[in-house]
Amino acid sequence: MKVAVLDFGKTNSKLFVFGQDGQILDERRTQPNWVRKGGFSVLDETALHDWAVRAVGEAVDNHGVEGLMVSGHGCTFALIDDAALTHPILDYEQEPPAEIAAQIDRRIPDFAETFSPHLPLGFNYGRHMLWLKAVQPGAFAAAKSILGYPQYWSWRFGGRAVSEVSYLGCHSHLWAPRKRDFSSLVDAEGWRSQMPAFERAGTVIGEQRFGEAARPIAIHNGVHDSNAALHAYRRQKLGPVTVVSTGTWVVVLNPDCPLDALDRDRDMLVNVDVDGGPVPTIRFMGGREFAVISAGWQGTIARSTLQQVIDAGIMALPSFAPGGPMPGHPGALVGRTPTAEERAAVALLYVALMVDLCLDLIHSDNTIIVDGGLNSGGLLAALLAQLRPGQAFMQGATLEGSATGAAALAFESVGCEFAAEAPEPVRASSFAGLAGYRDDWRGLTANRGIVAAASGDAR
Repeated sequence: MKVAVLDFGKTNSKLFVFGQDGQILDERRTQPNWVRKGGFSVLDETALHDWAVRAVGEAVDNHGVEGLMVSGHGCTFALIDDAALTHPILDYEQEPPAEIAAQIDRRIPDFAETFSPHLPLGFNYGRHMLWLKAVQPGAFAAAKSILGYPQYWSWRFGGRAVSEVSYLGCHSHLWAPRKRDFSSLVDAEGWRSQMPAFERAGTVIGEQRFGEAARPIAIHNGVHDSNAALHAYRRQKLGPVTVVSTGTWVVVLNPDCPLDALDRDRDMLVNVDVDGGPVPTIRFMGGREFAVISAGWQGTIARSTLQQVIDAGIMALPSFAPGGPMPGHPGALVGRTPTAEERAAVALLYVALMVDLCLDLIHSDNTIIVDGGLNSGGLLAALLAQLRPGQAFMQGATLEGSATGAAALAFESVGCEFAAEAPEPVRASSFAGLAGYRDDWRGLTANRGIVAAASGDAR
């Protein structure tokens, strides 16, 4: 059996073909397009749909794919009737007008109920739902169902309209993790009746024909991407782990962190795994910040360049994107003017230092698995292993942990074995002066009024 996974990210959307041995047999990539329409930034849904249909059709024709699974980024919802969207899908990177924000933010449930911190833009998609309802109530009145982003695509490709707990529980304001039920906001707004019945991620919810041969394939219920990455490793019985899932967002998930350790002011929250269990989480827009700091660097980063940056004390201070554990200050570069590659090295060190801080805040003392595109070449994981010598580090055998976890859910749902490669041990880097660089960085953030927790010495 082979499964196609559509991994819809905010910056990049990808299709992967997986075999039962866990190997990626083929892939396609595109970028979603966000356009202005009706006063909002919205997804060009038609273009992304047409690309996905072509990509899935080629996967069916070339590889005999028998199932389609979706992994999707958080913070996004869709309103549908029986046949189509009742409003275009909102871009989560837009802030409601101040007068509307003042009205809707008063209706958001307390952190103690939802474990969803009050965040800007649409980082809590319940907030964007309130905004849209305030200015275009007809979109909600016309909607039969409110879907999470992966569930929209599973429905769009031929499945039933269903709900899924890992997506609804993803800092949306819509879920109460302790009750394992919808939050008070859902009932206050009358949305419960528009929430379809739940199905577990991976469940077959329909069938559709793709490709030149119009071969029917199973449509599987989609999943939140970071929770898919968590599932990819949990299913391998590795013991207690913290997963660092990297992409546009860096999401650090530690199921062993006490819920009362979460700080609503530092982008700490509860995610919900595919079986409804709470997963304490902290996150920041690491991929976006890397791109900003590095001025869009796409190449490799030499270890000698990293050492030059450490020796020179060139560093980036947070933050270069909204949200994250140290909000409220514009990002800044300190030290001499770096070369282009040195800027990229500064950006990678910044991500490593932010992850190191996040691991402190999320009380991580177990094995850490580093996953995703920011660990290309293994440098990020190696830096973290040097910064935290008291913990074991591993890295994904591929960079596509979210897609791998999604594929596993699809295979498991139909009773097929899926033998993804186990993560690999990480060898710590040995950069001179890294501990002092980290101490200087934390000291400078503290001087800017940003509180940074202490951690152990780097070697």
